[in-house]
Amino acid sequence: MAEEKLSNHVDQSLLIKKVWITGGIALTFLVFFLLFKTLFSVLLLALAGILIAIYFHGSANIIRRKLHLSNGWSLAIAITFNVLLMVAFFWFTGARLQSQVSQLSDTLPKTIRSAESKMDSTAIGGKILDYMKSSGTTEKTMAVATKFFSSGFGILSDLYIVLLMAAFFTATPSIYKKGFIKLLPPKAKEKGEALLNDINGVLKNWLKGEIFGFFFIAVLTGVGLWIIGMPLVLTLAVMAGILNFIPNFGPLIALIPAGLLGLTISPATALIVLGMYTFVQVIQSAVTQPLIQQKMLNIPPVLTIFAQVAMGLLAGFWGVLLAVPVVAIIMTVVDKLYIEQQAHN
Repeated sequence: MAEEKLSNHVDQSLLIKKVWITGGIALTFLVFFLLFKTLFSVLLLALAGILIAIYFHGSANIIRRKLHLSNGWSLAIAITFNVLLMVAFFWFTGARLQSQVSQLSDTLPKTIRSAESKMDSTAIGGKILDYMKSSGTTEKTMAVATKFFSSGFGILSDLYIVLLMAAFFTATPSIYKKGFIKLLPPKAKEKGEALLNDINGVLKNWLKGEIFGFFFIAVLTGVGLWIIGMPLVLTLAVMAGILNFIPNFGPLIALIPAGLLGLTISPATALIVLGMYTFVQVIQSAVTQPLIQQKMLNIPPVLTIFAQVAMGLLAGFWGVLLAVPVVAIIMTVVDKLYIEQQAHN
């Protein structure tokens, strides 16, 4: 009897010990996950700052080659020119753009209600609305969108951190590059420096393609909307250009306000807007995407979507925006440190 009690006591002690160990492991994983999530968000902000610095240094390189100036003067002129360009843009279009954005924000709720009433007047549209209301599709979509396009520290704080990092990366990039190389073992320093140069080249080419894509999409969309006779052309065109930085999801988001505004005019106008946006995206895919892929790793579309979804859930807006350059960096590292090494061996 005493042995049985002792055995039960031992079993109970082992069970309690297992529970505590399991709980400790789960808590450790949770702490590491939260730390990784926070650190990952900060690293994405740093990457955004690095991309801005790469843009300024790329502009400075062009000026240095054309005018044969020193690095310091070329960088100063590049920064000054870009700042003046932004000031000039907002000076000439800022008031109009602000007015159109304000008008769009005031018009959009009425536009959505008008679109719902027009859809409800048709048999198919009524069924779609009933399904969306009964299944809670709208609420679920809004919840996912809020998660995807949230930011780690608040959008203003994020922008401040990005601009601050960009200023330091632009002013003294060699300090951070040399600091990273110093952390590597002596045998890996040369390969590490070559890898950083390769990553810099990949990010530079990605940025070139995206900037070209911004102007390409904005101009074509603006011309198309003007021909159709749509209101708020400038706002919708700039929005389409900016959202083009987000592959797969950006063009769809840009289409929503334009399509809804078109629907308030007539269903035919909405269809024309849809066709025009689709045509612009097809042209952009045929013109800018090959230019990017020629100088950058060819990232499979499924991998891009997977990275956007995973990083969007993990880091919100910055994860969705920077998914492609992050994947490009990872693929460059794998290609240079593993695939080329295997081929060499």
